[in-house]
Amino acid sequence: MTNKFFPEEQVTENDLYFLCYMVERVARKLHQKNKYVVNSIPKDEWVRLISLANVLHCENPLKIEDEWIEEYRLEKGNFDITDVDLELVDEIPSETQMGKVYTRLILSTLQPEEDYINGMIRVYNDEICDTIDNYNSSAYYEPSYVITRAYNNGGF
Repeated sequence: MTNKFFPEEQVTENDLYFLCYMVERVARKLHQKNKYVVNSIPKDEWVRLISLANVLHCENPLKIEDEWIEEYRLEKGNFDITDVDLELVDEIPSETQMGKVYTRLILSTLQPEEDYINGMIRVYNDEICDTIDNYNSSAYYEPSYVITRAYNNGGF
């Protein structure tokens, strides 16, 4: 995809992955759902952030978390994604793993005229995220094609 801010540079799938990874990090830090982070940052800012992702990924993720929280006035919530039934969950997936899950879902459901940012906003606002982000279930652990099929069918 073309880069609106730097036309000579392409926006890549890795740039999308970086945003999904950072959404996961910020949401966990604030005890919010990913949807909150995605919807609290204006679309034009997401376009700017994805265009800078190839540079931002070199920064300390803690610094970027703090910058996003301050710049976009993100607030603490009371949703703790890591609050799981330890009898059902051996290991909570990392921000990296979940960033990949969401990147693959966005890419596999991207519409012909849709860019990465519109795809990201669409996916993170879908009800299926409540299932994927419930680590007491195994939805996040399913193969990408199963998650995509569930998304297209309206649920698991």
